[in-house]
Amino acid sequence: MTRDQVAEELPNLAESKLTALVVDDSFVNQTIHQKLLNRLGIKNDVVTNGKEAVDVYCSGGNYDLILMDMDMPIMNGIQATKRLREMGIESKIAGVTTRANEGEKKEFMEAGLNDFQEKPLTISKLLSILHKLNFYVQT
Repeated sequence: MTRDQVAEELPNLAESKLTALVVDDSFVNQTIHQKLLNRLGIKNDVVTNGKEAVDVYCSGGNYDLILMDMDMPIMNGIQATKRLREMGIESKIAGVTTRANEGEKKEFMEAGLNDFQEKPLTISKLLSILHKLNFYVQT
């Protein structure tokens, strides 16, 4: 995505009512993901592992988008994604991980992901996720 395309998209997304849940055990990645989402006007919350993400939904939480890390303690992203899908959760889930191994990526996708991006997440990668999942406001 070019800078012009990014600049064109920012005003549309800034007025959106989208919500996102960041699921990552790394404080640095949490901060990066939150800043990118905030820049696009997407309200967001953070949890540090897959179990916490499942617990949020069990408690009635709901988000349009989940940015799910794969490698986390307690419950990893693959387990959490499978569990959320078993619960009937229809939120879009994008796997965001440093793992590029094709076998693991395939397993993560088969768990129920809607998209996959390698870290580090950038504004272009986030916009790509949003476009692929039809999360953009047309004016």
